Amino acid sequence: MSIQEVGVNNKNFIVIGGIVLGILVLVMVVPKGKGSTKTDVQASSSTTKEARDLYAQAIKLRKMHEPVRAKALYQEIIKNYPDQENIASVQKELEALNMELLFSGQAVPGKTVIHEVVPGDSLVRIAKKYGTTVDLIRQSNNIKGDVIRAGQKLRVWTGKFNIFVDKSQNVLILKDGNDVVKVYNVSTGENNSTPTGAYKITTKLEDPVWFHKGVVVPPESPQNVLGTRWLGFDLPGYGIHGTVEPQTIGQQVTAGCVRMINEEVEELYSIVPMGTEVVIVN
Repeated sequence: MSIQEVGVNNKNFIVIGGIVLGILVLVMVVPKGKGSTKTDVQASSSTTKEARDLYAQAIKLRKMHEPVRAKALYQEIIKNYPDQENIASVQKELEALNMELLFSGQAVPGKTVIHEVVPGDSLVRIAKKYGTTVDLIRQSNNIKGDVIRAGQKLRVWTGKFNIFVDKSQNVLILKDGNDVVKVYNVSTGENNSTPTGAYKITTKLEDPVWFHKGVVVPPESPQNVLGTRWLGFDLPGYGIHGTVEPQTIGQQVTAGCVRMINEEVEELYSIVPMGTEVVIVN
């Protein structure tokens, strides 16, 4: 299958580490005698205490192995107290918790079901039935191969994933419905060459071969820019893939594809099924 990405810029770029979830602070010059009132300060202090109390409860619940309840508290902090100084840490902890819930056997109300295996079932058939991936079923049920037995009960994720790519920020957001699951740093197209619009993932390949200007570049070659995974769009030649140049993540340097660190594209690959919607904006 032909996968093309030509004209990749090989310049060295500065690594952008992690997602920077900044808070914009508007500094205002206040005339003398018209500063913040005592009531304003008290309200601010009260709000900060409420957020800290929720955070402490969330940490306690995680230690008690109650991730679903902890997740609800993290979400409450982000929604109601977005100006807290530790909000970036809260977001990162929530993302880690989301991954923990996805890949564990934990029941999540409204997002998981228990499927009892019947004769003739296979992991592929079950994954297709619930709109998920074989990888996710395997990992959340600690299954090493493809063998399952009648009567076996499997925890299956039923949430509907979608992907949002913001080219201006070079981020890819994995969502489950309207909920943000995780934010990834990515590289996008040089000279704004990554196309905008709504697409679907129609191809998934492990260790993809790169067909470049009539030359077949095998997966193990250091010249294969596709890295370890390919998630192709219903727009020929474009998709999400790994990289052999992790130092370029966070820059607009590709020929149009969305590029991720190999470890992270492998994680995404295991989560999103064929048909997943991908929306790309400027």
